Parts: sequence; C-alpha cells; structure tokens
Amino acid sequence: MAYDLPVVGGIKNLLIGLWVTLRHLFSHAITLQYPTERWTMPERSRGVVVLLSNKETGELNCTACMLCAKACPCAAIMIERHRGDDKKWKVDSFSVDNSICCYCGLCEEACNFDAIKLTPKYEFSTYDKSSLIYDVHRLQELGRDVAYTPRVKKAPAAAASTATATTPEAATETPTNPGEKGEGD
Repeated sequence: MAYDLPVVGGIKNLLIGLWVTLRHLFSHAITLQYPTERWTMPERSRGVVVLLSNKETGELNCTACMLCAKACPCAAIMIERHRGDDKKWKVDSFSVDNSICCYCGLCEEACNFDAIKLTPKYEFSTYDKSSLIYDVHRLQELGRDVAYTPRVKKAPAAAASTATATTPEAATETPTNPGEKGEGD
C-alpha cells in the first residue's frame, strides 16, 4: 500500500506534463527561421564596438585621449598615439580585441568626444580567433553607417549649483531664514 503512493504521484505528474505538451502542440510557434528572418535589435543593445567619424570629412572623432582604454575592464582596447605638430594627440593604431571584450559599454560612457559606440550589429562569428581583433580601419568602416546623435554633456555638479544660485528665480525661491520652509515642504 505504501508503494502505491509514489506510483500514483508519478503517473499524475506524467499526465500533467503530457497535458502541457498537448496544449502547446497546436499553438503558434514563436521561433524565427534565422538566416531568412532576423530580430530587430533595440537601439541601445550592445553589439560590436565601432569608431565614429565626421560624416563630411571622414576624420575620426577620436582624440587619442585613452579614456576608453583605461575604462575597459578587460583591457580589450589597445591604442598607440603620438603628438602631432599642433601639439595634439594623433592615433597611430587603435584596435579592439572582440574575443575578450565583455561589451559592458564603459568605453562608450568614458569617451567625451562621441568617438566610440557599441552598435546593435551582432553577426561577426568566425573560425579564426585572430580575425576578431579589429584595427582602426575596420572599426571605422563598421561605424560609417551608424546613425548617432551627440550626447548632451552634463554640467559638473559644482558649476550647476552656482549657476542656479545666481539666477533671480533661484534667489527668490530659497528661504531667507534657515528655519523657514518653502510652500511644498
């Protein structure tokens, strides 16, 4: 009699599993047929790293400041640079090792010049691991068709607080006595 309980419970669980399978058997499939159908990737999805350049001149936005290389936790970005005649840094080589890149986006956040971006492109598989190291020319070529809008730079907190304190509206809204509270408080 004690042996009947696990058998009955097992048969019950088997029938529940078969019912779930039967219920989903006749529903619409949600699978994409990959080579012919592709997902539309969201705008801020992180795929391959590209270098952005000026659309009119074709000149890179990169100023070789190395902020992206310093921000990279995997050390996937390698930059070689030199000082030009105008005392500005010039890029000699810029490469990204996509085999160790973790696609975290810290390089994009660190760049002050909108020179580097992670794009929604994702189909870059290869049989040769050494071909996953992209140089400056390949990165620039991949970034040519990337539409981007320059980020709005935020003012530093100290500068923003002094700017609001000097406006006449801010001076009238702040209470004169430290013990006084405003209307909404």
